[in-house]
Amino acid sequence: MSSVSWTVLITGCSAGGIGHALAKEFHSRGIYPSERVFATARRLESMSELQKLGITTLKLDVTRMESICEVRDQVKLMTGGALDILVNNATENLMAVSDMDMDAARSIFEVNLYGALSMIQEFVQLLIASGDGRIAHIGSIAGIFPLPFSAPYNSSKAAIHALSNTLRVELAPFNIKVINLLTGGVKSNISRPLSLPEDSIYKSIEQTLLQKRVGISQVTALPTAQYAIRVVTELSKPNPRAWFWLGDKSFLCWIFDTFLWKTSLDGIFIKLTGISELIDQVGDRKVKTA
Repeated sequence: MSSVSWTVLITGCSAGGIGHALAKEFHSRGIYPSERVFATARRLESMSELQKLGITTLKLDVTRMESICEVRDQVKLMTGGALDILVNNATENLMAVSDMDMDAARSIFEVNLYGALSMIQEFVQLLIASGDGRIAHIGSIAGIFPLPFSAPYNSSKAAIHALSNTLRVELAPFNIKVINLLTGGVKSNISRPLSLPEDSIYKSIEQTLLQKRVGISQVTALPTAQYAIRVVTELSKPNPRAWFWLGDKSFLCWIFDTFLWKTSLDGIFIKLTGISELIDQVGDRKVKTA
């Protein structure tokens, strides 16, 4: 695939995130004219830096079909009816199962899974017209690791892994390649601190939990720009890998998932997230009431 012929659409391109970095990297590869890179987000003002670089920014809410169709029609008009690469990156995160609001949990699936499905459904004809289309999903090792306090997010990413596998087979007749990017720690704004409800069963370890939540993925995380370089390089190959592991701890995740038993990481995450502190507290209470 020649870089001068790329037309790329990326969802979730707000400043500070992976999509923003990917849009800049695709643009820097000499894609011309500039409207061949389409960066999208719910708020146009969150992509002001991309606009200044000459990248086309479009307002898109992946949970609203009318918004998706509007962007599809705009892209179709500006590209002559073809799209080479669709990057499904829009994402949301949450907290522990026992503390979550179910509407918020459903919203995560609306964005992370159903948003991706809707984008594929509406853009598949443009990808077919390309003759060498590819769909890239920003997956996560959270869909494999038992990472506490983000079960809906983890589950939605596990669903993306399964979706990628199925789409790869279904779209093979149309020469559309599907790439699942199993992303480890990358510098971004997704692991922001969250406060716990007053009645949370984890309230006693809140400070420990919130400090370690960000630290687990961000302290040794891969810089976003480096991540973007590797992703764009992989997606531009004639035959990109179906599953591409990258980011901090992604190789470790591959080893554990491939060779070890499913509970092999439980103890590590219990300690890393501060749950071990709660185990001690619960144990002490049992002793006192015995």
